[in-house]
Amino acid sequence: MANNNPIQTIAIFGATSAVAQALAKLHAYAEDNILLLARNEEHLESIANDLKVRGANKVDCINADLAQIDQHNELLESITSFSNEIEKYYFFYGVLPDQAQCESSWEHTLDALNTNFISKVSLLSLLANKIEKEQNRSLVVVSSVAGDRGRQSNYIYGTGKGALSIFLQGLRNRLQKSNCHVITIKPGFIDTPMTESFDKNFLWASPEKVASDIYHAASKNRDVIYSPWFWRYIMLIIKCIPERIFKKLSL
Repeated sequence: MANNNPIQTIAIFGATSAVAQALAKLHAYAEDNILLLARNEEHLESIANDLKVRGANKVDCINADLAQIDQHNELLESITSFSNEIEKYYFFYGVLPDQAQCESSWEHTLDALNTNFISKVSLLSLLANKIEKEQNRSLVVVSSVAGDRGRQSNYIYGTGKGALSIFLQGLRNRLQKSNCHVITIKPGFIDTPMTESFDKNFLWASPEKVASDIYHAASKNRDVIYSPWFWRYIMLIIKCIPERIFKKLSL
């Protein structure tokens, strides 16, 4: 069946993640142009070939370590040489640090915060300056429910995600004047290779489910979504627990 929707051009940062791959397939089915960015060049090429088979109009790859801030200006030039018509920039890359290791090592903490927050601020700031002039563009960034309230089991991870969500709020406020959209995605538990060691229950979602939520949120220019939807209410309850009680919980 022919696609009757206009062809979009999108960029996916952290394109080798499970959710990113599921999202890329949705854009391939829509016959869009796709730019993939990640560290693993061989994996990128494999994903690109799969997307072409699934119907993508054009797929290109940029091999880069996105956490290396000193390479971001050069990276932006590479992205611009690919296309000045990119309409949506998706951000998926990140790490799930070992909390105990971070508690005993500032180096591990800094590395996690750099990957999950600081490097994204760098890239998003550069892109914000670019799309502010172009107008009618979207930055779609995956944060996490972990950033809604600090918990002893993962507060380093939560700190990066919470800071990212606050940064995106300000960026959203700034860019709305240019008709640009900043969309914050807050997933709950996702069953991916990164979480394969965790015990799973009904709260865990598949990468395909989260990707579908992201795809539709981006198409409707939503501001903030939780995925799956019920996490909005779970986190509302958690945020309402008084601190004197919350600090005694083993979460």
